[in-house]
Amino acid sequence: MKFGSAFFGWLTATGASLLLTAIIGATGAAIGLGSDLRQDATKNPGTVGLAGGAVLLVVLFVAYFAGGYVAGRMARFSGVKQGFGVWLWAILVAVVIAVVGLIAGAKFDILAKINSFPRIPLNEGTLTTAGTIVATGLAAVSLAGAVLGGLAGMHYHRKVDRAGIDPTLDAGARPASP
Repeated sequence: MKFGSAFFGWLTATGASLLLTAIIGATGAAIGLGSDLRQDATKNPGTVGLAGGAVLLVVLFVAYFAGGYVAGRMARFSGVKQGFGVWLWAILVAVVIAVVGLIAGAKFDILAKINSFPRIPLNEGTLTTAGTIVATGLAAVSLAGAVLGGLAGMHYHRKVDRAGIDPTLDAGARPASP
């Protein structure tokens, strides 16, 4: 496993997830989705949660597929290992951020100090169970996307290697030798 390739794959996955989320948010704002979201979340929290969760799963899969692809292309071999490395970087960064959050405490919790965000009407027990299920699903989807992306990135090099070994595969692109 090449940790540098996996790191740049993780950066790609993080950037792709940020851009995809921004595009989806802007699209939702453009069609007026956010205007009644607070009322919809109060009336039908399950429907809003399922739709948001499904969108989040797709965003993470696509983002981590792109990250795995970058790592697989950079490292050339062992696409599965490179995709897994992308996922490991994400876990490592999440653990570091969680530890920093535990050390810093609520003193630096900016979202708690801003009172303009809507509150979801769920109790902590339901939120904890649902959060555990969602976190497990997100981890599985991001891992699958990263590994499949790593395989796709590695596949490119396999095609190039085969074309270099067997000149008949690339006969249309080169002039015939005398």
